[in-house]
Amino acid sequence: MTTGKPPEHPPGLAGLPRRRAGGGRPAAGSGPSRRFLAQATLLSAALSMAGAVLGLGRDQTLAHLFGAGVDSDAFLVAWTLPEMASTLLIEDGMAFLLVPAFSAALARRARGGSGPDPVRGLVAASLPRLCLVLAGTAAVLVATAPLLVSVLAPGLPDPSLAVSCTRLTATCVLSFGLAGYFSAALRAHRSYLAPGAIYIAYNIAIIATMFVLAGRWGVRAAALGVALGGCVMAAVQAPSVWRRITGGRAPAGLATASGDDGCDGPPLAPPLAAALVCAVLLFTLCRQSQVLIERYFASGLPAGAISHLNYAQKVAQLPMSLSLMVCVVTFPVVARAIAEGDLRRARDRVERDLALMGCLVLLGAAMVVACAPQIIQLLFQRGAFTAQDTAATGAVMRVYAVGLLGHTLVGALVRSYFSTGRTTWFPLGAMALGALATAVLSAWAVDPWGARGLAAANAVGITLTALLLLHGLGPRPATGRTSPAGAPGRRSVPVCVRAVVGGLSRAVRAAVCAAGAGLLCAGQFDSPAAAVAAGCSCVAAVFLLLAWLLDVADARSLLLPVTHSVRSSLTRRLRHGR
Repeated sequence: MTTGKPPEHPPGLAGLPRRRAGGGRPAAGSGPSRRFLAQATLLSAALSMAGAVLGLGRDQTLAHLFGAGVDSDAFLVAWTLPEMASTLLIEDGMAFLLVPAFSAALARRARGGSGPDPVRGLVAASLPRLCLVLAGTAAVLVATAPLLVSVLAPGLPDPSLAVSCTRLTATCVLSFGLAGYFSAALRAHRSYLAPGAIYIAYNIAIIATMFVLAGRWGVRAAALGVALGGCVMAAVQAPSVWRRITGGRAPAGLATASGDDGCDGPPLAPPLAAALVCAVLLFTLCRQSQVLIERYFASGLPAGAISHLNYAQKVAQLPMSLSLMVCVVTFPVVARAIAEGDLRRARDRVERDLALMGCLVLLGAAMVVACAPQIIQLLFQRGAFTAQDTAATGAVMRVYAVGLLGHTLVGALVRSYFSTGRTTWFPLGAMALGALATAVLSAWAVDPWGARGLAAANAVGITLTALLLLHGLGPRPATGRTSPAGAPGRRSVPVCVRAVVGGLSRAVRAAVCAAGAGLLCAGQFDSPAAAVAAGCSCVAAVFLLLAWLLDVADARSLLLPVTHSVRSSLTRRLRHGR
């Protein structure tokens, strides 16, 4: 069945190549081209990085206006709600639940029929109920803000300011839920521009509100900015969602499982199992609990400790965010390989990703260790943020850097568990043990070492989780049961744990040496900008040299073609000069 004209180009990706018309509907199981996926990933990554840069600007504005003291601590306690809401309602939980549901509805819409539109039916059945639940939850959080603050930060000397900020940020439960719903709907329609831009709009709203109202409202202006920013996130997506829902055509290339005769058949993406959704949500909550543990114990420290932990964590995690972009690109490749029963290809992809992400995050961690005080001075030391705040934040950031490899591995490894589409509780158990270790070590270390002890407990807990998750990906004996993906009884992608650990250990050795060299080099300069430039350059040079010598992540095989190309180019130029 053809329409007589080319399929509609997926909205939100202007400039991407259209599929050719004719030939009827794509075969069952077909999907977007590799070029389309690569360009969509590049667009999403660029928008995500722009949002991260504005998030850094938001933190700089907060530090400039309010420093690291009682006011900023009160806001950061209230900030716990939007932190958890963004993970549960925008990033992981809502996406895992609604993207498959909208994909199935779009597949039924593409098959046509005389019944009501399935996409509109899904929205009518789910959106009003979701809004009611989210609004009720937000109202409860607003009413119980004093109790919530006493649980999150019982050591605050004056909790009234934190309570006021929490009542403002609690409204984000409704707005973030709507933003997550709209993002899931648009991504199911293969529209990526509006969902990728939400954090840009969010951070701009917070920064603008702080500048306009800080003199009158104090730090409450930042909390109001969170409330307004959540509304903006939903508003920027609403027009696109309205066009997709009221439109009558599915996105180009949407595959169905029924053939061309228009009869009903099962959608390609079945609804996500409730147990799997529960496992993912509980894992996400458990991982977020590390932040709650830190702030609980930090609330009993001198004023500014929560702020020092927050600023140090935000900057130190930038290398992790960059390295995890590899997972964003390759996760669909792994999932497709599993769906086709090609576990060898999935395993090879996962092992290469772990090696590459390990190198990237360890290189960034070495730079953080070498130049932490200078980076903080360059970014934050102005206005109310003093030199003492810089020294305290820099010391905490160096400790956080020790756990960056663990954070990155957890983010990568958990995808290998959930990419099979089967319910598994092992990641939740591993994360629970890691969170328990963080809590126990925090209670022991907070008195003698303060904020640095809490950062160390965080690093140990997440590293323990990463080791458990990696161990769980080791080979298992066959049980005779065969999964849909062709793996007997497997609920994860099996990898060669010994080879992965061996490769990562070589990268760790290279990073330790590079951090030491960069530390010595950065110490030779008084200017923070010069120290950061020299220290990071030294770290990069030493790390790359050792990566070549130790053959970290197959560096030699990757760089040999580049070396050969450069040598051939130079040879041709020399011959031409003669």
